[in-house]
Amino acid sequence: LFVSIHADAFVRPEARGSSVYVLSERGATSSAARWLAQRENDADLIGGVNLARQEGHLARTLLDLSQTATINDSLKLGAAVLSELGGINRLHKPQVEQAGFAVLRSPDIPSVLVETAFISNPEEERRLNDKGYQDKMAEAVMRGIRRYFQTNPPVHRTTVARLG
Repeated sequence: LFVSIHADAFVRPEARGSSVYVLSERGATSSAARWLAQRENDADLIGGVNLARQEGHLARTLLDLSQTATINDSLKLGAAVLSELGGINRLHKPQVEQAGFAVLRSPDIPSVLVETAFISNPEEERRLNDKGYQDKMAEAVMRGIRRYFQTNPPVHRTTVARLG
């Protein structure tokens, strides 16, 4: 698994709540998701999977198959984590969002981006600075991960990333 944990921010200080994002193959599920993904991608340098030595069509097909399965697993993981976060904080959106975050592009590892709360919201910023609240958030994420594995035990898959 890959879990990237962040504090969200927005231009309006009244924005609030926790969110979970997974990769989208078809674009963002909302304009806010698209805006956030663009902002995060502009800020990060992310290495990609090197499939340059593979025949073009084969490499693309393998990558597409693996990515589709991984996104499905990521959605299950995201739903479990989001459900647990809802017990700690208000949810910004009641469902897992999808966007083109570069950090989530691993073709064979279920990946989620967790936005714990809005640091641009003064009340949520205060809570984010509280050690007890940080611990509750971390425990909620861990409970979500455990719940995901209880219903989705790992299975052996061919690792596309090793082809490069």
